[in-house]
Amino acid sequence: MIEWLKCKLGLSATKARVENEPDIEVKRFLIVCLGNIGPEYEMTRHNSGFMVGDAIADEAGLPFKSCRYGDMAIVKVKNCELLLLKPSTFMNLSGVAVRFWMNKEKLPLENLLVIVDDLSLPFGHLRIRQRGSDAGHNGLKNIAEQLGTQNYARLKFGVGNDFPKGGQIDYVLGRFPAEEQKELPEKLKVAAEAVKAFCLSGAAFAMNHFNS
Repeated sequence: MIEWLKCKLGLSATKARVENEPDIEVKRFLIVCLGNIGPEYEMTRHNSGFMVGDAIADEAGLPFKSCRYGDMAIVKVKNCELLLLKPSTFMNLSGVAVRFWMNKEKLPLENLLVIVDDLSLPFGHLRIRQRGSDAGHNGLKNIAEQLGTQNYARLKFGVGNDFPKGGQIDYVLGRFPAEEQKELPEKLKVAAEAVKAFCLSGAAFAMNHFNS
């Protein structure tokens, strides 16, 4: 499937190796960008994962293409190959797409990173964790159910929690206000760098340099 997708994207279908360094094999990661499909959900807080994935792909000048259970862009960063996946299963069934691609590509659990919105963090703040509870997030809950473990890395993108009691659903499905939209591109750029750091240098390095 990945080789087919590489051909569709115009990438080499040969065995992945660092250009001009034939003895160094590329490390491959599944980067799962959580969100909901459809125009009504575009640019909403709950789609922060989608937005981070878009920022990485846009910087590389690569489009997302339709694949099984979602859209995917394959981005190379030095000796790493990032399989950016935006699931089409909607948030509550995100784990179905994650399990399929982890099994399909035979990736170890440590090569999985899930990008998700987080109400407990101020807008744009980042928190990388190597494991943890779902904290009431339905996407993370379903991923843990499908994988049979909560021991997978996640990058949390803060969306704040300025909503009245009982207003959580409307808040996360709402769009960022104008003042935050102005800051959003830079916040997403930093999150994209955190993803690259996780893949290139490991979770501990990324946590030390990007957690806020």
